[in-house]
Amino acid sequence: MFSFPLAVQIRQYVRFKNRSQELISSGRRDLIDDNGFKNALYMIDIGQNDLLQALYNSNLTYTTVVEKIPPMLLEIKKAIQTVYLYGGRKFWVHNTGPLGCAPKELAINPHNESDLDPIGCFRVHNNVVKTFNKGLFSLVSEMRAQLKDATLVYVDIYSIKYKLSADSKRYGFVDPLMACCGFGGRPNNYDRKATCGQPGSTICRNLTKAVVWDGVHYTEAANRFVVDAILSNRYTYPKILLNRFW
Repeated sequence: MFSFPLAVQIRQYVRFKNRSQELISSGRRDLIDDNGFKNALYMIDIGQNDLLQALYNSNLTYTTVVEKIPPMLLEIKKAIQTVYLYGGRKFWVHNTGPLGCAPKELAINPHNESDLDPIGCFRVHNNVVKTFNKGLFSLVSEMRAQLKDATLVYVDIYSIKYKLSADSKRYGFVDPLMACCGFGGRPNNYDRKATCGQPGSTICRNLTKAVVWDGVHYTEAANRFVVDAILSNRYTYPKILLNRFW
């Protein structure tokens, strides 16, 4: 699996829009027109892979990673500006969740108790994420002031997911720091030699009570919790309901 840099994705978007307009002008009627691009909701959820790679490259050193955050935020700013230039006016921006609570990270990175927060998540991972999210919040606020005719909503995914990990039993979940599908059992049920789907891996008995599916990605039940929290409007800034864009 390969991930595409944000700049590449934006170039693909520009190409897609320009080509759509060319085909419409030549008679096609089954493509998105200029008004469609303007009324579309542009959802941005990015940063997790960049922060993890920076953490790996720095041997989990907070200061080194934080120095790399401003260029990451600049790329997001350029992306929003480009989409705006090409007509986009509605932006829904997710911050990054608590990477330090991922079973994979806890399993592959040696640590002791002092490296963990009160609920057992990596401090350095989550501190890096919180610094990134603080910068992202400022960026979205800055651009909201600059792009007067655009709507930019910041969504606090971090708080939603951390709340789920911290109070999992309250919401009907168990073992939030364990992968449901994996190998090795407690504490994290994650092994690079037998990841989910590979020989030796197993699946937990009650998937509806698991938070993390494969050590990284959330289960359907956990994602439902996240979506319900987003739709509650308690974690959006400003307080704009998602269905306002429909």
